[in-house]
Amino acid sequence: MVSDVHGNSTALARAGDGADALVCLGDLVLFLDYDDHSRGIFPELFGVEKADLIVELRTARRFAEARELARSLWHGMDRDAAIEAAVRKQYAELFAAFPAPTYATYGNVDIPRLWPEFAQDGTTVLDGERAEIGGLVFGFVGGGLPSPMRTPHEISEEEYAAKVAALGHVDVLCSHIPPDVPELCYDTVARRFERGSSALLDAIRATSPRYALFGHVHQPLARRMRIGATECVNVGHFASTGTPWVLEW
Repeated sequence: MVSDVHGNSTALARAGDGADALVCLGDLVLFLDYDDHSRGIFPELFGVEKADLIVELRTARRFAEARELARSLWHGMDRDAAIEAAVRKQYAELFAAFPAPTYATYGNVDIPRLWPEFAQDGTTVLDGERAEIGGLVFGFVGGGLPSPMRTPHEISEEEYAAKVAALGHVDVLCSHIPPDVPELCYDTVARRFERGSSALLDAIRATSPRYALFGHVHQPLARRMRIGATECVNVGHFASTGTPWVLEW
């Protein structure tokens, strides 16, 4: 299990070693590395100094100023074309690193419409869908919810809840974002709450999957907890650790 790969294709190529399958919970793209401001699409286009500044503004929760800075930087450029070209380059490397079989869903910074172009044989993309792996039923819910960061794949509460409901009862509930529990949503380094899903939390309470697995929060206050009979686990910030979380049964 990996999540929040954010451009780490080298470690991704080894992530499935010794495993029967790899599951990826999204955020393949790296727009900006908050630990190393020289990495990602943003510094490639605008330089490290501007990356330093936008991280400073976002960390201070000065989101309006951060958006105004970004608007000024993009002025006169074809923003969509520039981002898509950079994302395509990253996706070519990342999808090539997936072993077979891989089961994957989208993160909030991914661009789903590009995935069919890069997903190779052996990679199954699921969103609001189920798959049987080793005798257990896995359900997948991709994307994120609206946030001040305005990342590319944020969807409405209603659309997200509909995808959760479509899964029904599953043994392993896989999503990019966590259920809406404060300890699972708070990032201790960014010092803010990330968006969690109340629909996921309701589904866990109603159907009691064995596991609820997710990523999104890079440095969570709690990496795992039980909700009733369900073990909830943040599988980790793979971009930083390069180490998958292993699920055995």
